[in-house]
Amino acid sequence: MVKPGKFITLEGSEGSGKTTNMAYIEQLLEEAGVELIVTREPGGTPLGETIREILLDSRQTSMSEDTELMLMFAARAQHMHEKIRPALDAGKWVLCDRFVDATYAYQGGGRGISLERIGKLDNWVLNGFKPELTLYLDIGVAQGLKRAEARAELDRFEKEKIDFFERVRSGYLNRVEAEPERFRVVDASEPLEQVQRSIKSHIEQFIRSNR
Repeated sequence: MVKPGKFITLEGSEGSGKTTNMAYIEQLLEEAGVELIVTREPGGTPLGETIREILLDSRQTSMSEDTELMLMFAARAQHMHEKIRPALDAGKWVLCDRFVDATYAYQGGGRGISLERIGKLDNWVLNGFKPELTLYLDIGVAQGLKRAEARAELDRFEKEKIDFFERVRSGYLNRVEAEPERFRVVDASEPLEQVQRSIKSHIEQFIRSNR
């Protein structure tokens, strides 16, 4: 019988360094001999990537909060069915750039949708499924947005006002407080070398406990 794989997620808001550190975590896991699938949300499948384009399109100025929420979970349902569960069942590890915690932070904290409503969709689509480890890259909103603005053209979320991102950060920190056994918080305001030392420590500890 194949031993199920492990599911690791990386969370963080704009400018937290997720892209750079996703690549670093992938490198650490592959060097440890882990058979790995790397994916992202929203997205991860052909259908999910089409939904992602709609969600991030800055021209979609009239999208309602409910539409945004349901599109997130529609992409997630396909992601679970087509990619995440099959990989885990085959014994592969999955590393995902954002997952359901982002919905609680962005649509719950940022948009103000009730956590109870999000929870109902969470239960319907995921039925209690959660990552075994979530690394959260925490950074002050002003510093994060300054980094983000130095990049390419901003997407629909990145164009939100600063108070939206303050609520998103609070949403993430509430998730951390509610599930401290799953989360590992990394101070993303530190220099990259220090951030990656912290990430390496958490990943190596997780690998040791799951071998």
